[in-house]
Amino acid sequence: MQTIKDIEEELRLIEEPTSWLAELEEDPRAGVKKALARWARRYDKKQAKIEAYQQKKAFDASYEPFQNALVAGVDEAGRGPLAGPVVSAVVILPEDTNTLIGLDDSKALSKEARAQLAEKVREVAIAYAVDIQSAEVIDEVNIYAATKRSMENAVNALSVKPDFVITDAMPLNINCLTAAVIKADAQSLAVAAASILAKTTRDDLMEKVHEEFPMYNFAQNAGYGTAEHLAVLQSHGPCIHHRKTFEPIKTLINNHDKQFN
Repeated sequence: MQTIKDIEEELRLIEEPTSWLAELEEDPRAGVKKALARWARRYDKKQAKIEAYQQKKAFDASYEPFQNALVAGVDEAGRGPLAGPVVSAVVILPEDTNTLIGLDDSKALSKEARAQLAEKVREVAIAYAVDIQSAEVIDEVNIYAATKRSMENAVNALSVKPDFVITDAMPLNINCLTAAVIKADAQSLAVAAASILAKTTRDDLMEKVHEEFPMYNFAQNAGYGTAEHLAVLQSHGPCIHHRKTFEPIKTLINNHDKQFN
């Protein structure tokens, strides 16, 4: 009879159900039942990722204006923070994208998973592009206009022209068929891929900004208004990367101007 340890080792190598697994179900040992339960959970989790991947692929295919059309996905990162740029990315994926099973909206993934998937997206993409709009531009034209400009710039920078563009809820003025879909990053594989590139690019930028202004801890908060960030703003005031038209920064600046005028 195999030891429980041996069975556990073999189970780690099995990807699909087999007749041996059915035989193990008859094993009365508690350790074997626990090992089988762990394998089943791992298998179910894998199958759920495959199903989600297939649904996202089918969603993108539903927007193809003709067979084998190139569908691009566009998304942004950084509309809500008090500091740093807004970053947009656009991705055109090929038909064969099995290496992207598990790809999801960037907000649903860990930092490590995002980094790994970003590398895979760049490897398999037919084309991709990224655009960055600074805090200065955001203050000049407002966050909505800056995000729209960033998305349009990214699409126009593609080395391959798409036949259709799916955006995450943002209508675009581009020379291409397009659809603005609410929560597209959770439904479209191409948009999810774009969200990964936008998020990882912006996080890398905020880590560099952190080196320049470590007191705000941008490496951790990415410019969002955490309690720690807000406290530092009260004590140090804003830096050049803060959005001066965003509250509470706008009020801080106005109060400072009133105090010294």
